[in-house]
Amino acid sequence: MPTMTWHLRLLLALAGGFLLAGCAGRETAVQSGSRQQVLHRGIGVEPSDLDPHLATATNDFHTISALFEGLVGQDPTDLSPVPGVAERWETSADARTYTFHLRANARWSNGDAVTAQDFVASYRRMLSASLAADNANLLYVLQGAEAFHKGGSTDFGTVGATALDERTLRLTLEHPTLYFLSLLQHWAWYPVHLPTIEKSGGAAVRGNPWARVGTLVSNGPFVLTEWRPNQRIIVTKSPTYWDAATVRLQAIHLYPIDSRDAEERAFRAGQLHVTEALPAGKAETYRRDRPEVLRIDPYLGTEFYRINVTRPFLNEKRVRRALALAVDRRAIVDRILQGGQEPAAAFTPPGTAGYRSTASLPTDIAEARRLLAEAGYPGGIGAPSIELTFNTSETHRIVAEAVQEMWRRELGLEVRLVNQELRSVLAARRTGDFQILRSVWIGDYADPSTFLNLWRSDSGNNYTGWASPAYDQLTFQAARTSDTNARHALLARAEALLLEDAPLIPIYHYTHVFLVHPDVKGWHPTLLDHHPYKHVWLEP
Repeated sequence: MPTMTWHLRLLLALAGGFLLAGCAGRETAVQSGSRQQVLHRGIGVEPSDLDPHLATATNDFHTISALFEGLVGQDPTDLSPVPGVAERWETSADARTYTFHLRANARWSNGDAVTAQDFVASYRRMLSASLAADNANLLYVLQGAEAFHKGGSTDFGTVGATALDERTLRLTLEHPTLYFLSLLQHWAWYPVHLPTIEKSGGAAVRGNPWARVGTLVSNGPFVLTEWRPNQRIIVTKSPTYWDAATVRLQAIHLYPIDSRDAEERAFRAGQLHVTEALPAGKAETYRRDRPEVLRIDPYLGTEFYRINVTRPFLNEKRVRRALALAVDRRAIVDRILQGGQEPAAAFTPPGTAGYRSTASLPTDIAEARRLLAEAGYPGGIGAPSIELTFNTSETHRIVAEAVQEMWRRELGLEVRLVNQELRSVLAARRTGDFQILRSVWIGDYADPSTFLNLWRSDSGNNYTGWASPAYDQLTFQAARTSDTNARHALLARAEALLLEDAPLIPIYHYTHVFLVHPDVKGWHPTLLDHHPYKHVWLEP
């Protein structure tokens, strides 16, 4: 279905009935929602999946976090680890063994008890090669997990996940991991209800349609009651959730609106309490006219372009570095975005848990031209045209057009822009069917490793074809180094290698620029843009 067609259908669904209702003085969706504790939230793009073991997009978490809960939850103000399904835990003296004690009243939405065996079975599924889960490497901190996932062992008993009894789970790590409890907050570690999945097909088979209305069984504060693709997802308060007494919202309506202009109009019309984003350049208008609804929060993320290093022309390091050095990032953030973003000369956002890259890919037009000429393409002569692919979004398009013009003007290169829907972009990313691809990485936890492990050769989220044994070794050593300064030094050496080979082009470090209605309470600024719904409520 063409993009404009479903945008129009969605806007009609959001606002059509309210034009007449407004004439009669009726409530908007926001007014009635605030009164009834029903949150209306824009989530950007349609979720790629509601199966927590297969979901990869940050936007997927907006829905998945309402439906599922892991061993450890998140404090709503700073996202520090708090008890979730596990009411308490102990750590061994060597920081390698964690023993979690599960709540007696933790329940699945069908009434079954959530058990330690559920977690073990879920981790086995996540690490099954046949599932091909992109985030499986997040479980590699478990003893034996990497070997099992890669086929070096077929015995899951060698993996450090053991149910001592129904309510006691022991996790044994390969090495001490300073951020392990925060890592457990990632959806890759969420439990799933295996009996439900097996009714719909193989538990470890991609494409199993179990995560749908009527079949999805979950253990979080809400249950899935409606999913109309590209229109609306509704989750309602779960009566079986162990902490239901804390949950004030009765329902959440989540709207996938990948047009930021359409989302902003829906907010102004009273149809959304919270937007996912704000169109580029509109922050200043809201600063002046409606500062009470504008939010510019810190956000641990980087916008970048992936480069497929297996493609001719782009398989030349000097070409890739020339492309990176010819991007005027300051112009992009100051003239286009205007939301407090920072130009990115490195991949990891500066100051992430005290880390800062010592290497960079700054804007340097003269050096970019020199490198392109050295590679055999002076002034772009003889260079093939290249494709820059991005998913549908006005902001992505405007930034891509700016970069296209920079490369034409400064390097003499012909660049064709390819706009695709997100699902098509994700498919192209997985198969390598792209040349240069607009991408974003939001930290899974507040540590530089969440950014730098992305580029390991065994990462399920690399997608560039780039691999470096030296890089792998440095990140391997860093993971096993307990001294923070020494660890950061190893990671800085790894990032220097990454930026030297340039399989990516950093563009800017994020802020989260969005709109929040004053009725929304408990929506705190957090580095990962996570907002535990059980602590959110509405006050008209």
